[in-house]
Amino acid sequence: MNTANLLRLIVLAAIWGSSFLFMRIAAPVLGPAVLIEYRVAFAALFLAIVGVILKKRLDLAANWKHYLILGFINSALPFLLFAFAARTLSASVLSVLNATAPMWGALIGALWARQAIAAKQMLGLVLGTCGVALLVGFDDVTARPGAPLAIAAALLAAFCYSVASTYARSAKTVEPYANAHGSMWAATVLVIPALPFFPAPATATPGIMGAALALGVLCSGIAYIMYFKLIQQVGPTSALTVTFLSPLFGILWGVLFLSEHVGWYTIAGAAVVIAGTALVTGFTPFGARAIVAPSPTSK
Repeated sequence: MNTANLLRLIVLAAIWGSSFLFMRIAAPVLGPAVLIEYRVAFAALFLAIVGVILKKRLDLAANWKHYLILGFINSALPFLLFAFAARTLSASVLSVLNATAPMWGALIGALWARQAIAAKQMLGLVLGTCGVALLVGFDDVTARPGAPLAIAAALLAAFCYSVASTYARSAKTVEPYANAHGSMWAATVLVIPALPFFPAPATATPGIMGAALALGVLCSGIAYIMYFKLIQQVGPTSALTVTFLSPLFGILWGVLFLSEHVGWYTIAGAAVVIAGTALVTGFTPFGARAIVAPSPTSK
């Protein structure tokens, strides 16, 4: 990994870590459905413009079913769940809960293949569970009304990303850019039925709309392009490092811009979750092959 790719990795982790900041800012005002409709629509429009510039084909007639499935389990549903949780939980807690996705992926992969989970993976799952318990057991935000349901929603969102990863590995082969572009349009359509049930509770200010725009263009459109480029340059194993860096940035942005309190349990919980994720995925900083790679659109 050269200097340019290392910088790209750090910037990508910072961008994906900021998605929880933007959701925490906008979700209480716009509500989960309206916010996510803006997010996926902005992302789809941005990727469409990039597609025209790069002359990338969507091939909708051949792949529309695939885009709908991927758009639902990898974008529409998990985005809605995280936005729902963001009305209650802090950006720091959300970013750490998101890091459990590879652990869910290992469990789903073992069940899908009907194979026993290796001892190292099992240890990683136990560590990850302990990390989440440590975080939610001591953090003050978990005592807020509705916090248990919000935590469950965030964990279910991470689970959805893992289901999407398992599906993507067994589904028809589609070019990565087309996967992101097509799934964003599919998610835009799929979120529409939820809008009447979750109307915006307040009027959006320019700042709130800016957060929604950043979620769509920066955290979805630009981040996907960077992620695909990173995989092309260094491979999926090294790109997996973004899973470990994103929570660190999620905590940092929450502290800097939302004045969130970070206690010893936040750092300890994040460290234990990251260690568990590393064990589950088989990742080491020395290039060991990863067992489970994160979904390209799992943030």
